[in-house]
Amino acid sequence: MSAVNNSTDSGFYIRPYGDRVPFVQVLVGIFLYVNSLMIFTFLKKEIFREDTRYILFAQTLFSDSVLLVTCDLALLGIYYEYPIPMIPCCILCTLMNWLNDCTPLTLVAMCLERYVAICMPLRHADISNSRNRKIGILIIWTVSSMTSLVGFFGFLAVNSSHILLSYVLCSVEVLLTFTWQAQLRAVLLQIYFFCMIVIIVFTYIKILMAARAASSDNKKSTYKSLRTVALHAFQLLLCLTQLLTPYVEIAVMKIDFMLFLDVQYYNFIIFLLAPRCLSPLIYGLRDEKFFLALKHHTLFGLPKVVSAVFDARQRNKTRPLHTDS
Repeated sequence: MSAVNNSTDSGFYIRPYGDRVPFVQVLVGIFLYVNSLMIFTFLKKEIFREDTRYILFAQTLFSDSVLLVTCDLALLGIYYEYPIPMIPCCILCTLMNWLNDCTPLTLVAMCLERYVAICMPLRHADISNSRNRKIGILIIWTVSSMTSLVGFFGFLAVNSSHILLSYVLCSVEVLLTFTWQAQLRAVLLQIYFFCMIVIIVFTYIKILMAARAASSDNKKSTYKSLRTVALHAFQLLLCLTQLLTPYVEIAVMKIDFMLFLDVQYYNFIIFLLAPRCLSPLIYGLRDEKFFLALKHHTLFGLPKVVSAVFDARQRNKTRPLHTDS
């Protein structure tokens, strides 16, 4: 049924994955640590909680963190060959697909927010208000759930009860029982891909035109937004490529299972981990306001304390000496 199950039934041994599992755990641990710091920084500052782009950024951090935890649990389950009931596995795979589809849509929303801020600055406050933010986030989560829910209910509809009551080594390929299911998901993802690329190209061209027409005072800010959109485009490309990797893995698995393990491992690193490391880079390090707040919380406010002590010592050194007359 799934790529993993087929491998086990055919007598293949999954432990060649083992030398790479500790390395993946280190990468996931670093990723979750950085994301936790950034989410904490977001929650501590009210100014971030009222800004649309930071809210979308925090949503990306949250969905990516949960996705990495669930994918890592599935990876460990495969490595240790620990089967779980089919229904919980299907729910877990549906959640992973849902979160995986959510990130690209959020990136598109972040690009649109930059487009409104740069190209329609006078209307930005009216468009990017609390009500529209809630509607936008609801749309993102609803649209991103469509392909995963179609796959989940399609799997339940075409499989008999004895399969649903079985145990399985859990992977996203479990839901792709028949070829038409993979083809249907591929068609939906291609539609997503086309719409997202059109929106990204549109926002990039519009911001580029605004950058060329901007005054010297605004050029720096506009070009910075342009670079942000370009980074989002690259991040989106990696995310969208990752949406198609299960079909590549299924094709490779039919040829050579050991090659399938290699492809699955590198897909996880390049197309799942890498694009989600770009979000902290784009907003956590390139955004000066967020970076200063992040540095303060990361170092537990030590720079501020050290600066205050240094200033106090400098004042003591420059204070004139008083002698008794």
